Parts: sequence; C-alpha cells; structure tokens
Amino acid sequence: MPPAPSPGAFDPRILALPLYEEHHRELAHRLTLWCDGHEDLLADAEPPMTAGPRILRALGDGGWLAFLDGGPDDHRALCLAREALAYAGDLADYTFSIQALAAGPLRRHGTGEQRRRYLPGLARGELCAAFAVSEEAAGSDVAAIGLDARETATGWVLDGGKAWIAHAGIADVYTVIARTGPGPGALGLSAFLVPATTPGLRVRPVPMIAPRALGHLVFEECALPGQALLGRRGGGFPIAMEVLDRFRMTVGAAALGFARRAADAALARALARPMRGGKLFDLPTVRAAFAGMEVKLDAAALLVARAAWETDHGDPRYPRHSAVAKFYATEAAQEIVDSALQVFGAAGLVRDSLMERLYRQIRSLRIYEGSSEVQQAVIAAAIDPYRTARGVSS
Repeated sequence: MPPAPSPGAFDPRILALPLYEEHHRELAHRLTLWCDGHEDLLADAEPPMTAGPRILRALGDGGWLAFLDGGPDDHRALCLAREALAYAGDLADYTFSIQALAAGPLRRHGTGEQRRRYLPGLARGELCAAFAVSEEAAGSDVAAIGLDARETATGWVLDGGKAWIAHAGIADVYTVIARTGPGPGALGLSAFLVPATTPGLRVRPVPMIAPRALGHLVFEECALPGQALLGRRGGGFPIAMEVLDRFRMTVGAAALGFARRAADAALARALARPMRGGKLFDLPTVRAAFAGMEVKLDAAALLVARAAWETDHGDPRYPRHSAVAKFYATEAAQEIVDSALQVFGAAGLVRDSLMERLYRQIRSLRIYEGSSEVQQAVIAAAIDPYRTARGVSS
C-alpha cells in the first residue's frame, strides 16, 4: 500500500473505507503529489483565458486526462480528481471537469471517426472541449431548449443561442444540444459536434464573480455537415441527462475540496491566533463552529463516495444518489466556507485573499449541473420508487 496522502485534500479515514479500492487510494496519493508539484500553475493567479489552456495541457502531460481516450468509466476516480484539484485551485478543477464532462457524450455516443478525430487530442490536453446545453430562456429545463437545427441537403444549419457555457472562447469543439424536430419538449432534441472555427458561431464572454472562461454562444446560419450529428437524431435529451446525472456527484466532490481547503485554513488560523490568554480555537463558540464543519465534511464525503460507488456498480438509481450528493455537498460547502471566513474575521474579507476567493468560487456550485432546487425535485421524484425497492409500503 502506498503512503497515505499528505494532509490536505483527502481524509485518509474516508479513503480507507471499502467504498474505495486500492487503486483509488494510490490515485489519491499521486494526485496530491502532482498538485503539490504544480502549486504555482494551480494558484489561480492568471486570467482564465490564458491559465485554462496551460492547466489543460499540464493535466494532459500528467496523464490525468488519459481516460478520455478509451479508459474505463470510474466515477470514484473522477470524484477524487475533482476533490484534489478543487483543493489546489478553482481553475484546476474547472478546467479538468469541463473537459471530462464535454468529452463524455463523444466517448459514449460518437462514431469511430468522431472519436478518432477528437478524443486523442482531448486526452492529451491539446484540444479543449465544451458542453453547450443551457439557454437564457430555458434555464434548467433541458426539454425547453429552443436553439434551432434545420436540416438541409448537405447537413444542418443552427440558428439561436446558448448561455452560460463553460470554456466558451477557449474550446476547440462544442457539443451542442439543439432542436431538430417538431416533437414536443425532449422528443425533438439532438446533439451536434461544432468546431469553434465554424462560420456563423461567435462567443460573447461573460465576466463572473469567480473568474472563469465562460460566455454565451451565438449561432447565425451556422452550417454543419451531416457527420456533425452526435448519436441518433432525436437522442439529444437522453445524452444531456446522462451527462448531468453522472457529473452531479463530481460537483459534490469539488465542493468537498473547496470546503476542506477553507476549513483547513481556518483551523490553522484558529490554532495560531492569540486570544484572551489562549488561542482563538479555545473559545467555545469557535470550537462549536469547527465541530459543525467536521460533521458536514464527513457527511459530504460519504455521500459523494456512496454515489460514485453505486454508479460504478451499475445501480439504476444512480441519478438519485448523484443528486443527493450534489445537493448536500454544495449546500454544506457554502456553509463551511462561510463559517471559515467568520473565523478569519476582517482578514477573510481582504480582496484576493484565499478566503475571499473561496467565498466567490463556492457559490456557483449550487447552480451548475442543475441548481439545488432541481436536485430537490430529482430527489423527491425518486422517493416512492426508492421505498418500494426497499419493500416499504405506504
């Protein structure tokens, strides 16, 4: 067994549970060492439009994206990667997660030619991918997507827009969900691979409270060949939902990484800062705050691990587990970061300090890949079938 990871992103007691296998523990150790060795690159010191591609290439060189080109599905490994990278830096997690999320539909539904064209470059970090689902008018309602894809004699023409697209402006290829048929709601949606250089596609950057490469996409008579269709016509909704269901638990893992970084920083300060003849940590109210953080960290870690384990083992209820993990971990992380900032006092409000950055960075995770309210709807919808499966009658 490799040495336990150094204190930081992972709790070795959680990793030691049977929910993880030996190769996951070894992965966690290597991830910790890699992040320590790339501290300057992952420190969120550069603008995202320049830092993102550099981080992506470093991830590719390190082999952390190799699974995109033929590797097995391993959601526990994916969650561990996000947890470690989020602890190390916001852009590190952001860049890794969007690359993995956007490559998912291509890995699962792409033709041989499509996979050969894109996956090797994505796995090396030489190409950058994005997943374009959201629209300003549709929000979290994927079935309400309105981007029009009109069939022509030579392929398709896209007209309309997408909103809040991660990696907009640095992506080389976009997986785009658009409406190809008159069928109601979800029945008329299809997926397309759209190179960033396609005439008629332009990007409107959107500045966010946590700096990231993100923007709106505008499609104006954007012509695509027939081979741009990803999967079957009318199969866009299942593709989108599959990606979101599988990645929601990883958002919880990222939230856990951010929260643990905040708690660790606050604990170091509380143990070092003199207060009333002792240390700040000696105050009962401060100790109570740290007890609350510890409970939330443990609960979030266990829910994320359970969701990833269930998914890796083929449990058909994995969307429910994924929603539970995402909902709890992101909500708890927001509370942990807020409590940690309170420990810092005014020092936590200093612009561009660690706590100020974490406070801005954590907020978006309660919205991405489906807001907390969406997760509550998913969880509630699964309550009765879940109880029935356990043999509990009403």
